[in-house]
Amino acid sequence: METGKSFRRLIMTEEKAEKNFIYGIRAVIEAVREGKDIDKLMVQEGIAGNLFNELKNICKEHRVPYQFVPAQKLNRITRSNHQGVIAFISEITFDDIESVLQGIFESGKTPLLMILDRITDVRNFGAICRTAECAGVQAIILPSRGAAQINADAVKTSAGAIHKLPLCRSSNLKETIYYLKDSGVQIVGCTEKTNHLYTTVDMTTPTAIVMGSEENGISSEYLKLCDKKAKLPLLGTIESLNVSVSAGIILYEAIRQRSAENSDL
Repeated sequence: METGKSFRRLIMTEEKAEKNFIYGIRAVIEAVREGKDIDKLMVQEGIAGNLFNELKNICKEHRVPYQFVPAQKLNRITRSNHQGVIAFISEITFDDIESVLQGIFESGKTPLLMILDRITDVRNFGAICRTAECAGVQAIILPSRGAAQINADAVKTSAGAIHKLPLCRSSNLKETIYYLKDSGVQIVGCTEKTNHLYTTVDMTTPTAIVMGSEENGISSEYLKLCDKKAKLPLLGTIESLNVSVSAGIILYEAIRQRSAENSDL
């Protein structure tokens, strides 16, 4: 009886997963051409041929990144004839940061944004989105590579916030940071590599808060671009907080500071 239940669970899991990805070179080409938001594109190592060259060209044109993986990894995802290509379709439609930022300024609001550098855990990502939406963050910016997959687990953990909060994907996070700086948005890095406590950093002006991975923090190239750095005090023996907890603390510090200038908060 238990074996039957396990088999049914496996079938249900596979049926659910089938809705999240497509496979086959031609099918993926058409999806990219139609403007589908591709969350992750995996290509079998050693693949070649005219059709694959067409896929490469259209991915370059639409700025869709892909990664080479062993055939065994693709075979574990589906037993169908994938032709060496599997694309995961995003649960959401990404927004354009230029349009979002312009809209924020035109509405007379002070931008409060988040930049997530290499946050790969889907539950941490979902939790950050939930807190960000509650805190009034107007957009979260993600890199095209090295970001958490936006799947059902992420959506569930976010309590639906992923569908309410503009998510902007950047193919070049460094250029995006420069764009924000040129637009008058200060970049605040949440990092232990500073002596400035988070409560001493002024976040009442247009601000984008950068959160890095729990393993390595913010990448050094992005940390150099930060206008200010903010540190959370750690009084125990553990060296770091969970990144979603850290995000909540610094976001609500920004709210606390802004509440003094805005009676609506």
